[in-house]
Amino acid sequence: MHENKFKDYRSIKVSFCNLGNQNYAKNSMQSFISETIDDILKTINSFEDVVFILPSQRAKVFVKQTFKDKISIGFLPEMLNIEQFIQQISGVQKADNIQLLFHFYTIYKSVEQHPDTFDTFSSWALTVLQDFNEIDQHLINSKDIFIYLRDIERLKKWSVNGTFIETALIKDHYSFLEKLNTYYDAFYKFLLRENIGYQGLMYREACGKIDNFLEENKNKKFFFIGFNALNKAEELLFQKTLQNGNSEIYWDLDETFFKSNHQAGKFIRKYKSSWNYYDKNEIKLLGDTFSAPKKIQVIGAAKNNTQIKYTGEILEKITDFKNTALVLADETLLPVTLNSLPKNVDAINITMGYPLKDIPTKSLLFSIFQLFISQEKLQKSVLNEFYYKDVIRFFKHQSIYGLLAKIDYFTEAIAKDNQTFITKSHIEDLLKEEKIEVKNIILKLFEAFDSVENFMDRILALIDLLKAEVNPLEKEYLFRFYTVFTQLQTLQNEFHYFTDLKTLSLFFNQLISSESLSFQGEPLKGLQLMGMLETRVLDFENIILVSANEGVLPANSQQNSFIPFDVKVEYGLPTYREKDAIFSYHFFRLMQRAKNVFILYNTEHDIFGSGEKSRFVTQLEMMRTDIVQKIISPKVVAQNAELKTIEKNELVFERLKELAKSGFSPSSLTNYLYNPVAFYKQKILRIKEFDDVEETVAYNTLGTVVHEALDELYKPFIGQLLKVDAISSMENIAKDLVIKHFKIHFKNGDISTGQNRLIFEVANRFVTNFLSKEKELVKDEKNQLKIIATEENLSAEIVIEGFEFPIKIHGNVDRVDELNGEIRIIDYKSGMVQAAELKVLDFEKLREKEQYKAIQVLMYAYCYAQEKKFDFSKNLKAGIYSFKNLNSGFLAINFSSNYRKPETTITEEKLEEFIEELKEYIKEIYNPETPFIEPADLKY
Repeated sequence: MHENKFKDYRSIKVSFCNLGNQNYAKNSMQSFISETIDDILKTINSFEDVVFILPSQRAKVFVKQTFKDKISIGFLPEMLNIEQFIQQISGVQKADNIQLLFHFYTIYKSVEQHPDTFDTFSSWALTVLQDFNEIDQHLINSKDIFIYLRDIERLKKWSVNGTFIETALIKDHYSFLEKLNTYYDAFYKFLLRENIGYQGLMYREACGKIDNFLEENKNKKFFFIGFNALNKAEELLFQKTLQNGNSEIYWDLDETFFKSNHQAGKFIRKYKSSWNYYDKNEIKLLGDTFSAPKKIQVIGAAKNNTQIKYTGEILEKITDFKNTALVLADETLLPVTLNSLPKNVDAINITMGYPLKDIPTKSLLFSIFQLFISQEKLQKSVLNEFYYKDVIRFFKHQSIYGLLAKIDYFTEAIAKDNQTFITKSHIEDLLKEEKIEVKNIILKLFEAFDSVENFMDRILALIDLLKAEVNPLEKEYLFRFYTVFTQLQTLQNEFHYFTDLKTLSLFFNQLISSESLSFQGEPLKGLQLMGMLETRVLDFENIILVSANEGVLPANSQQNSFIPFDVKVEYGLPTYREKDAIFSYHFFRLMQRAKNVFILYNTEHDIFGSGEKSRFVTQLEMMRTDIVQKIISPKVVAQNAELKTIEKNELVFERLKELAKSGFSPSSLTNYLYNPVAFYKQKILRIKEFDDVEETVAYNTLGTVVHEALDELYKPFIGQLLKVDAISSMENIAKDLVIKHFKIHFKNGDISTGQNRLIFEVANRFVTNFLSKEKELVKDEKNQLKIIATEENLSAEIVIEGFEFPIKIHGNVDRVDELNGEIRIIDYKSGMVQAAELKVLDFEKLREKEQYKAIQVLMYAYCYAQEKKFDFSKNLKAGIYSFKNLNSGFLAINFSSNYRKPETTITEEKLEEFIEELKEYIKEIYNPETPFIEPADLKY
């Protein structure tokens, strides 16, 4: 069914790179492949019954090309990689890891009375399969090793007095290890019945069938070329084939490593001394090129990015890439490497896959998973509501964003309505004008989750929709994920092991962390970009080896296995020692025939590496005297950060004239004093801050709620003397008013739980504490408190000499009252304010000391005095009630430096003095010679 949908994919499965027309030319150096074929041609004229067995598929391509250069007419030999050879002998088809995992779970459930769930099982089963594979590859008697493991665990439980405390976890672990052999036997028999298997099973079966295979193919001559570390099964198969009399093996190793005790020659020295074949035969083709003159540079670079950027500089200087290999010891650097190749690399062949976890389509698919995982976590499944961030993440993904026209309006509407959860009806409104096909498929995605099978159908339908709108590279991405989901769907339909979306999500995440997208292209052209294992058998004149760090080359010694290190040693299974020898072989084999070698390593001690170069590099430096060592670092270009400066043109002055009419508020003026560029954006360009959904009550929302609750409480008492009874009545309704104003300003928000509940309680406490302080004040009969106004908008005009127009200033005063004959202008602040912030000793230093709160309060006082034509025979005070500092009471503007004798009365002279300073700020705003300049010491 799915094949037909994607038939158009086949036409674009070509190289991702722009391949040049350059033809493969015969290497100027004599490669291992070339030397081997020359030697074989001395004794063989016809290749009709000859079989070449090679370590990798890639090696076959280069062997064929070398043959073409050496013989003009005749049959090429049959060429097999080792896996194909083993499959031919065993007759067993190789199954992929996902298929094996599902089959293994079937067997596990049939054996186990209380089986783990599939997601728990898959977390350990891959390690068990790896151990089974290793046991079979090395022809270990499975019963022996599992009984040995069981006995070790039983010994651990033994104690002198016969008591051993077992936790449930330890008990489960022992039970699991004792059952490994049962799992192995049942699984092995099942796979044989199905005629499929993992690699180790194929090897074990091949060893049992090798004699018959050789008898059936006695007219064939086999050549094993370029191998190094063989498992026990390969050793047996190779030896039996060689002892048949008409086959040969060619090793790719330099005499330097073979004749010494060097780690790189460990395996081949072992075979030479232990194989009966070498009692009568000489070892074939040991080279002597390692000691030849070479140009080798060992380059230390800070961080991986510096390594990759410097690699680009090296490649820029190379004119012909036909004999050049860029080898990544750390294959996770592939994505950044591909983004850093210079323009002169016009053809490239990549032998490693691009990790699926780094492909943009992965984030799209995970955004779909997240829609329903969050829905379940936040208990919104019944109502089928989706968390707004998940919805926006999905719609803002590049693949979806390009399909729909009104995404931005949709996200703005969500923010405006403070919609934390989105319903399907919201999605329908967004899609009502879209194409019917697009609309139906996306709406189907947002239907309530009913089954894993249905969910996978939705994803496959979405991928099918997207494929028509993307470029060829993105189509490849989509096709790779399409095949993954098709395979998962087929397995789910057969086995039904994914019981819920969480299980599928965990498995999918696990799967794509190890899967990759294969590159396709012309393997013989251009730069060869490869991992260490892909360099087997191949030789290059120019080698660039990146990330040659300890812990990468060789990899760290951690083993992912249930078989302990000492048991592996006892049974001859490979440990990190053997793996180190394999890495050593690959590293030094690369150097054998190369002429120009660049070895780069990371010098930084961080999570990406130890900062220590590989031990192999150190060994190389000890073996040769012609190595150049250097440390490189990126060029640091000094760049003077220029402050943002905006000149004032005619359009700016037009807007400033409008502002003069509409008026400057205290906050807009202090905004200018703090940062002129921010004032320009806000008041001249009229750029508003981006509205976002307020999940947690914002600080300004808290302030607004408190202000408006107090306004509503005090409004009925304007013009009256405040009594204790009046405040008591306010206290009775205060909480209800706080709730009311939260509903108005925190739209669709939930204040019943979590952090929002705490913020609600803070707002409620602010109001009740303030009323409590007021009550204390009026309980004293000496105090007469009269409310004059609340939330009153005041304004005044300032005439500045030389200006053609007056400047209006205005402000919204939270409260004006009269206490014992003194008029008080009051501003509420929900934050912390100290009395020192309102101490004004020199008006000229208000800006310098950043006394913005004092400027605001004095502007309110001036507006009140002007608008009400205030009689200064009365006392006028202005200040702040800080809800976080209520114990300090009313914090009034203080003009005295003597804390024992505060001077809090605002006189007409003081206001005039303040307004003269305010005029200087306004003159600066309107001065055409003074641009809007960002302050150099801007804090935030």
